[in-house]
Amino acid sequence: MRYFLIIGVLILVGGLAIIWLGAKDQPYNNLPGENSATQETKMIILSPAFKEGDRIPAKFTCEGGDINPELHIQGVPDNAKSLALIMDDPDAPAGTWLHWTVWNINLKTAVIKEESVPPGSVEGITSSKDIGYGGPCPPASPKLQRGEPPGNPHRYYFRLYALDVMLDLKTGASRSELEQAMAGHIVAQAELMGTYGR
Repeated sequence: MRYFLIIGVLILVGGLAIIWLGAKDQPYNNLPGENSATQETKMIILSPAFKEGDRIPAKFTCEGGDINPELHIQGVPDNAKSLALIMDDPDAPAGTWLHWTVWNINLKTAVIKEESVPPGSVEGITSSKDIGYGGPCPPASPKLQRGEPPGNPHRYYFRLYALDVMLDLKTGASRSELEQAMAGHIVAQAELMGTYGR
C-alpha cells in the first residue's frame, strides 16, 4: 500500500512540475487575463500601389508622373512625438541616391496620399538638389529588345521612423542633418521596399 502511495505522490509532483515549467516558458503578454489590445504593436508602412519587393508602377517614377505613391502607416508607438520618412536607392552607380526626406509628420497620419505631403511636415533636399519627392530613375539598360523585361532593377526603400521629439530643421535640410537630429530619438522604425528598372 505504501509503495502505491509513493508512486502516486511522485506522479502528482511530476505533473505539477511540468505544468509549472510550461507556464514559466510562456511570454508575459500571454498570461491569463492579459488584454491582447494592450500588447505592443509593430509599426508598419505599406502601399496600395505595390507590395513589398514588387515593381513600383511607372506612374511614380521619372518615366511617369514622378509623384509619390500612397503610403499607409500603422502601429505608431504611444511614446512617439513625430514621424520621419527617408526614401533612397542603395543600388545607384554613384552610391546611395536620396529620393525623398520628410519629417515632423503628424502622429495621426495614417495615410500619405498620392502626390501629396502630410500637412505640417517638412521636406529636405535630395541627391538631385531638389526639395521634395524625386521618383525612381535608374540608368536605362542597354540593348533591350521590345517586350524584354528591364534588366538590373534597383531597390527603393521607404524607411519610416517614429521619433520621441519634433525636429528643429528647416525646409531643404540635408540627409546628414536629418540623421544627426534623429540620432538617439528613434523609438520605432519600419520599411517598405519596391524595385524599378528601365
